[in-house]
Amino acid sequence: MQFKDIVMQRYAVKKFDGRLIDEDKISELLELVRFAPSALNLQPWKIKVIRDKKVKEQLRQASNDQAQITTCSHLLVFCADTDYDGLIRRLEALMKKHGAPLEMQKMVIGMASGFVAKMPAEQKFAWSQAQTYLALGNALNGAKALGFESCPMGGFDPKEYSRILKIPTHLVPVMLCPVGYAADKPMPKARFALDEIVF
Repeated sequence: MQFKDIVMQRYAVKKFDGRLIDEDKISELLELVRFAPSALNLQPWKIKVIRDKKVKEQLRQASNDQAQITTCSHLLVFCADTDYDGLIRRLEALMKKHGAPLEMQKMVIGMASGFVAKMPAEQKFAWSQAQTYLALGNALNGAKALGFESCPMGGFDPKEYSRILKIPTHLVPVMLCPVGYAADKPMPKARFALDEIVF
């Protein structure tokens, strides 16, 4: 499938049929997400993958009772990571592991440290949240490319998700991405005309 076809055929599924996706396919999807772009390559996100039916039932109540949560095969909970000290340490170790030149390591880590030092906590969260959406984009298009469907979802209670899933405080659930096989049909795509979005 060409990328254009993936973009044009992908849609937000409202109900899945409950069939399970092969774990190999889920691993492929997560690999595609892993290679999402991020500023300074800090990758400030984590993903909790929910397979358990009982847990999904609990989460549905914290998701405005939306059917996607309990009918999907797997639920991906995208969390923004706000632990910038930890992120910078991980990036430095990653660059060393992959043999990045020392000068490049110093430059990137210096830029990242300086950038983060100027940000208050709210801005760190907002920045991580924005970067996490880039990873979500890979999940949405990746699911379609691998032969199944998805739905980006923001209508849920992050605090309840954190409580139910025992998510550490530096990770904030920001978007959900249930994946599976559709039990509904896509509506015609309605988008603003190009001259309404390009100026």
